[in-house]
Amino acid sequence: MLTVSNYHYIREDFSAPFPSIFGITPNQFENQLVELSKLGEFISQQKLIQEIDAILSSDLNYILITFDDGLKEQFEIAKPILDKLNIPAIYFVNSLNYIEKKVSLVHKIHLLRSRISSKAILNCIQNEFSSEVIHLTTTEKNKAELHYNYDDKESAHLKYLLNFKLSSDQTTKVIDTLFFLNFDTNEVVSNLYMSADQLQELSRMNMLGSHTHSHFALGLLASDEIATEIATTKEFIDNFEHDNQHAISYAYGSAEACQNPVQTIAKQHGYTIGFTMERGINDFTANKLLLKRFDCNDLPGGKNYTK
Repeated sequence: MLTVSNYHYIREDFSAPFPSIFGITPNQFENQLVELSKLGEFISQQKLIQEIDAILSSDLNYILITFDDGLKEQFEIAKPILDKLNIPAIYFVNSLNYIEKKVSLVHKIHLLRSRISSKAILNCIQNEFSSEVIHLTTTEKNKAELHYNYDDKESAHLKYLLNFKLSSDQTTKVIDTLFFLNFDTNEVVSNLYMSADQLQELSRMNMLGSHTHSHFALGLLASDEIATEIATTKEFIDNFEHDNQHAISYAYGSAEACQNPVQTIAKQHGYTIGFTMERGINDFTANKLLLKRFDCNDLPGGKNYTK
């Protein structure tokens, strides 16, 4: 069986005017790795891809560490801890940040929400699209609160509205307007994401994976757009020329983001392993292109873990 622990932000200080970027500290990260080491055997991307059937069918608990979004702190802070403990990992990156030198929309939202309240951003959305009906149904609010269960309700509703309700053009329009008033794009790209040399090092170690090109919810896109999102990052990673197979992690990882034909198109582009954010342990019944992952906080050593 396979247990996957996923991480995003790892830093010493998460203080902000409006706390909206959450993660774990280096000390918490190391402590959790020690806890997880008591539960099974850590596994590399190469072993996972080569021995996936045996791993899923085994009674032994194999543990995989993954990171989404290609953040510099994952390399500079988390990787030295992993190296010290001799634990492999997969770092899933978005090629948009390197090919186009742009900040992913999701990170623009994170950064804005650290400076501006969720209520203020919701008001901006209402003002921007005052002629349209922009609201969440009760069902959608419930989905939002379940999916973003670490956020307060207002923030969860905002995230769901931006990621799943508004069109990509609508979301981009309102967020870009606010972002360019508050941040310098070149500075954010340089400081937030891994460098090309760091990606090269991860590729050499077969620790690099695809998080698609633009960090969009693929399941909400047209088939040709899904194909472009997947193909662009695969080509980007393949250009590092280390001849490694790599896995794909679907941005957001929800049922909507991973719905058909996402896995079909991923398979057409040569992927045999894909990850969602559905919580659970993977066994022989698992769909290998829709493997489950835990947020690190839900596993032993995490702040939300209960036996």
